[in-house]
This record gives sequence, C-alpha cells and structure tokens, in this order.
Amino acid sequence: MPVLKPRHLCAMAAAVVLTGTAPATVASAADTAALREVLFVGNNWDGTADVLKSSGDLAKIGRINVIPDKDARMAAINADPIKWIYFMAIRNSVGEGHDQFADDMYSTPDGRSVVVSRPSFADVVSIDLASGKVNWRFPVSGYRADHMAVSPDGTRVAVSASTANTVHVLDINTGKQLGSFATGDKPHENIFTKDGKYIYNMAIGDVNTDSDAPWLDWTKGDRHITVVDATTYKQVKTIDMRDKLNAIGLTDYSDAVRPAVFSPDESKLYFQVSFFNGFFEYDLATDKITRTKTLPKNPATSDDRTTMVNDSRHHGLSMSPDGSKLCVAGTMDDYATVVNRTTLQEGPLVPASKPYWATVSGDGKSCVVSESGADQVTAIDFATGQKTVSVPVGDHPQRVRLGHVAADWTSPSS
Repeated sequence: MPVLKPRHLCAMAAAVVLTGTAPATVASAADTAALREVLFVGNNWDGTADVLKSSGDLAKIGRINVIPDKDARMAAINADPIKWIYFMAIRNSVGEGHDQFADDMYSTPDGRSVVVSRPSFADVVSIDLASGKVNWRFPVSGYRADHMAVSPDGTRVAVSASTANTVHVLDINTGKQLGSFATGDKPHENIFTKDGKYIYNMAIGDVNTDSDAPWLDWTKGDRHITVVDATTYKQVKTIDMRDKLNAIGLTDYSDAVRPAVFSPDESKLYFQVSFFNGFFEYDLATDKITRTKTLPKNPATSDDRTTMVNDSRHHGLSMSPDGSKLCVAGTMDDYATVVNRTTLQEGPLVPASKPYWATVSGDGKSCVVSESGADQVTAIDFATGQKTVSVPVGDHPQRVRLGHVAADWTSPSS
C-alpha cells in the first residue's frame, strides 16, 4: 500500500487505521515430484496474483483472479452502512482511490490452492488453483485483513485483523480457526519461528494520521511485539522497542516495528521502523538493540514525515539463506540494496519505483522486490548487489511469496 497519506477523510473514516517473510509453504515428500515451486505476486489494486518462476528469469507462468466472488462481497458491503464506510475509507486512504484486494498469500502444501488475505473485503479466502473458485472464506474480526504468515509445515496460516487488534490462526486447508490472540494496536507483520513453536506479531499503531512529529509519537497507540505459543496461542512475552531505542539515545525514533527477519539461528532480529531509512539489529538473549544501520537518503525524497507511505520510509527486508546478506527495500527513497550483515556496508543502490517488499528467490541466489510504483518485480543478485531482471506484473504489486503449484499448472479459465 505504498501511497501518500490523504489529507481529507471523514471523521469516522479517519478513525480507521489501515496498514500494509515467512518460509515458503512446504510440500510433503510424496507430493514434491508433482509440484513446481513458484513466486506468487499479489497485485493489490486489481485483485490478481501473478505466478512466476521462482528463480532465474522469473518468467510468468500464469495469473489468478483472487476476487472471483466480488459481486457477492460488494452486495454484502453495500447492504451494511458500517462495512461500507470502512470499505470506502480503505479506498480513499491507503488505496489512493483504489480498492485493496490482494495483500498476502500462501499456497497449500499440496499446491492445489492459494490462500489470500483481502483488506477491502476483511477476509481470508482459499482459491482453487485449477478452477479459480473459492474453497472457503474466513471473515476476520473488524474491518480489514493484513499481513499473514505460514507455519513451517505449511498447515496453519496466521492473519492480522488490523482494526480488531487480533491475529487469527487458521487451518490452511479448511479455513477453520484454530485459535486467536490479542495484539497491540494495528497488528501488521507475523513471523513463525522455524521450529513452529512461536508466533511473533508486530503492532505498528496508527500510521494513517498526520501526527507524525516525534513529540506526538504518543498519539500513535500501543506498539509492541507480541510473542505467543503457537500451540496454545497464549502470550509468552511482549517486546517494546521504545526503551531499547531510548537506551541508545534514539528517543525521537519511532518504535513501530515494520517488516522484520530473523538470523538463521534466530539469535538476532533485524527490523525496520516507521520514518527511518535503515534498520536495527536486536539481540534476543540480551534484549538489546546491538547495531543501527542508516542507509542513504534519496535527495529527491522529502524528509516531511507526513508524506511517507503510512509512516514507513523503508518497507521490505529479507535475508540470504546463509545469513550473510540483507536485502532492503528503500520504499520512499526509490531504491533497493543488499547489505553485508557482518560489516553493515550497503552495496549498489539499485533504482526501484516504490519497492514495497523483499523476499528470496527459490534458489536463494537473489532478492526479489516488488516495485509498486512500476508494476513489476525485480531480482537483485545477493553476491554482486546488481539487478539481474525485472518482470512486469499487475497493478500495484505488494507481497511476494514462494509457494507451489501442480507441475503442469496453467491459469484457470475462469
């Protein structure tokens, strides 16, 4: 949702705060031979997902309509005045006149379906990849669905219900809710630990207001990381970065944690925060921020916080499989770059138009960023830091996720 915040919202709509890598879905050994690894690219404004080769030239394989039930959903929204107000608030704020139909997505372990969170429809749906029809639909609490995460075994999906301060955990095959948990204000990113035992949720607070000056930071709400047991969905602990930032003298920096990624051994968490052109390294054992990386500013980018994409100057972070490199999407600064994790030295600044997300290619050799301002995805080589290929996709690409389809899959005729 990289769009500039609007200045004019009706009073009720202004109260609606709208925002916005987990491992790829894992197929069982018996099914692997019949599956093909792919990249799913969610095109938020046109309600489609492009399916690309997961590595190499990222050639397009097909496309999925993720809103085949649009008429039914719109009828339900138009019949409910409150739902209609929230729907229009999404369109006229973060959507910049567009509806948000494809935020996040993961395929099922058997490669037969893709599960998609749809912000404007406040739901999660499973789409059959062969027929293009809806298998199941789960309405989230409140009025907007956001980021998701899939468990390491591919059987559960966690979705943020951003206006209800809730995360739902669903059976990826049936859509049945297995549990839920409360979060801080406006839950955003979700991450399963690699052993599947814990879920981390990052609450980013009220990013749609213009109360962006540091002295007004208190108006942004309760922003913290919630860690829950992924079996009982009971809270294990919370992590508030406010005191960690204060401890290193960064009292004017936001503590709203945006995209984040663990080191391979999960001893370190690297994360972005609102308004900051860079990222932090957090040590889980000592509970301290251990390093800060400030990345270059684009001279053409305004430092006016009220012009930044839902408060996020940079939004998108991934790590090479060996843990040696980080890939950063410099959203408002219109570039992406690979950073050496040991030295924190950035590589070439690869021009990109509002890069919104960063993930890792199937072969682990490249970082793949979604250029929401150019309707394309771009691969950057982790070894050289140089761009290798750009591929056109649909309108306003956001999340890019690895997944699987049947080896002989083609786009549904519907």
